[in-house]
Amino acid sequence: MPNDRPWPRIGLRACLEKLRERQRRTRDHPRDGVRRGRGIAIGGWVGGVEPSSAVCRLNNDGSVAIIVGSVDLSGTNTGFTQIAAEAFGLPLDAVQVVNADSASAPYAGASGGSKITYTVGAAVKRAAEDARQQVLRIAASELEAAVEDLESADRAVRVRGVPNRTLPIAKIAALSMSFGAKHEPVYGRGSVATVVRAPGFAVHLADVEVDPDTGRVTVVDQVVVQDVGRALNPAEIDGQIAGAVAQGVGWALLERMAYDESGRLQSATLMDYALPHVAEMPGVESVLVEVPSEHGPFGAKGVGLASGRSS
Repeated sequence: MPNDRPWPRIGLRACLEKLRERQRRTRDHPRDGVRRGRGIAIGGWVGGVEPSSAVCRLNNDGSVAIIVGSVDLSGTNTGFTQIAAEAFGLPLDAVQVVNADSASAPYAGASGGSKITYTVGAAVKRAAEDARQQVLRIAASELEAAVEDLESADRAVRVRGVPNRTLPIAKIAALSMSFGAKHEPVYGRGSVATVVRAPGFAVHLADVEVDPDTGRVTVVDQVVVQDVGRALNPAEIDGQIAGAVAQGVGWALLERMAYDESGRLQSATLMDYALPHVAEMPGVESVLVEVPSEHGPFGAKGVGLASGRSS
């Protein structure tokens, strides 16, 4: 890195190799008289780090609520739902994410595109795992079995290899949240203080046409290869990359703060400030490279700022 310290594990080389494979494809020739150029750029972001925490509460119906102090920034709650469902062993529809206010929420730090999933997501994973262990301990007591002999599936806990010895998670909730219940309510806690960053890199290749008669510039094609650590929600990441390309087109070709000779801003409203719409958008191909982070939940890392969008 610029400070002479070694980079953590990154996927830049893998991204460049993937792009080399893609650019060998045959592309259409430009129209007569139109000139075409190709540009390649590399961008990266070291990622954010900040302590964070989360809680996982078992509800009366056997579902769980994940309580966090972050905001749902471009769909991060969807990622939290997936992380908690996987860690606890529940279907996605049995997980609810609650974004509590700052007076009652667990500490999450700043809400930023390069750190929410990486830090708060790791806390969510630990909270769900803690709650699961509490559920298993209650089930072990009721089923008279060792915790290590239990497994969770189909919204229930059962003795491994003995399908008829099963206890629904909703029943476990009743055993811990009813009048005179002998078990403590299930309330999982998870906290992290990650100080190791998980840098993400992206490589962009753009084919651009210029009409020398009119000066019109058109981005024809754009390929984006990005190291995302572990793609928890590939469709959402693809959408972020497409949004990043739209922002890049806007910044490069359309958007500017224009002033007249007297210093008056001429593009002060969206009536005058040019933004790209669908006609200006190129075809976008996103290629996700997965070089897992050792510290992110299930290997995930921040993907937002590396591609120009918040994650």
